[in-house]
Amino acid sequence: MIKGLYETHIFVESLERSIDFYQNTLGLELDEYIDIRKVAFFWLGPRGSAMLGVWEKPKEEIEKRHFAFRCDADDILNRSVEYLKERDLDCYNFLKDGTKRPMVFSWIPAVSIYFADPDGHYLEFIATLPGKPRPDLGVVSYEEWKNLG
Repeated sequence: MIKGLYETHIFVESLERSIDFYQNTLGLELDEYIDIRKVAFFWLGPRGSAMLGVWEKPKEEIEKRHFAFRCDADDILNRSVEYLKERDLDCYNFLKDGTKRPMVFSWIPAVSIYFADPDGHYLEFIATLPGKPRPDLGVVSYEEWKNLG
């Protein structure tokens, strides 16, 4: 029955600031802006594939959420950190090694890097990797994952 996720929604303090972030900083296509409802809708990937709804609410009504953008593994491994840095976005991982390099969730397996939007929502670039899941490894660097063969 379920084939994927079509849309997700978040609340933000300033719709104008968030439109600028998602459209101009991340490069998402703005599909619809409804001023009277204080909402904007963005396409994630090709038009018609998935959508992000961004709703303006008072600060006290905003709970930080997490969602991940599906990407190509090569882009995450070779471009994501620089891409985020060029846009003045700080990235992080769960490697606990002081680096800002992409990590691998071995139970999927998938390569990933995290960052935040202006409201502190936890955003992620993620791509699945070939190979069998290795839940026993937890979170590892891509180099460690590659060396497993």
